[in-house]
Amino acid sequence: MTTASTPAPVSGVVDATDSTTVASAAKKSRAGRGRRRPTSPRQKSSITLTVIMVVMFLYVLLPLVWLVINSTKTNGGLFTSFGLWFADDFALWDNIKQLFSYQNSVYPRWLANTVLYAGVGGIGATILATFGGYGLAKYNFPGRRAAFAIVIGAMTVPMTALAVPTFLMFSQLGLTNTVWAVLIPALASPFGLYLMYVYSQDSVPDSLLEAARLDGAGELRTFLTVSLRLLAPGFVTVLLFAVVATWNNYFLPLIMLTDPKLYPLTVGLNQWNSQSGSSGSTEPVYNLVLVGSLVAIIPLVIVFLSLQRFWQSGLAAGAVKQ
Repeated sequence: MTTASTPAPVSGVVDATDSTTVASAAKKSRAGRGRRRPTSPRQKSSITLTVIMVVMFLYVLLPLVWLVINSTKTNGGLFTSFGLWFADDFALWDNIKQLFSYQNSVYPRWLANTVLYAGVGGIGATILATFGGYGLAKYNFPGRRAAFAIVIGAMTVPMTALAVPTFLMFSQLGLTNTVWAVLIPALASPFGLYLMYVYSQDSVPDSLLEAARLDGAGELRTFLTVSLRLLAPGFVTVLLFAVVATWNNYFLPLIMLTDPKLYPLTVGLNQWNSQSGSSGSTEPVYNLVLVGSLVAIIPLVIVFLSLQRFWQSGLAAGAVKQ
């Protein structure tokens, strides 16, 4: 019985085909290495953004560098040396000692006043803005639209325009030249309330609130144990805005306060600066104004660095699905 034999593969043809394919691939690889890859629009935009960010970084950093360098100089060194380099006499520690002892040690009092105004006013404004923004975002009640419209309208009014009416009202109440004249206006933060309203809408799911209510939790307990944890990044953001705004507030304390012992740093340092620029017999203290400004920004830097972890935790929240 004859069986059909299977034809053997033509090895020569296969080897020739493989060698042709390898040679073609090698030729294309060499040609690809010889040509430059075109720059993508994304690379161009990233380079442009990097250059813009570097320029903005230098623009922001330059005044701080100038302040640090000139805080190490005496009054004479400020006018006889280059502004962006140190003078021959390094007087930083002497300036700091003189700062805290000048005019019967009034600077520590101004610093304590500023911490009081910014701390109490900033924390109070943040708490009120959080309650108000959360209530507007998560509850329906009569007058909700009108309250929200009032908040939006209050954001458009500059604080300087309200300073004189506030002074007249406080003078009628007998609160001028007291700490309450600075603390009470600092509690109002329309922008902070609006920011917490927007943040509450996105970060606190309604289904989570319904689940807490079904479990028997009251509204206050739900807010303190559930919602406030989710609102932590927004809370910290509003807190920093409120603290910085009160710390740098100048015009309102200027018209409200007449007692130098109640001055914040902004008003007190400006008084020293005006004293240095006057033609009287008082000795100029430009070096104390500069070193006082340097010391004044250190608490803000500490607060920012200590609170930034809440932003990081807020960005990571919800990234992993259980």
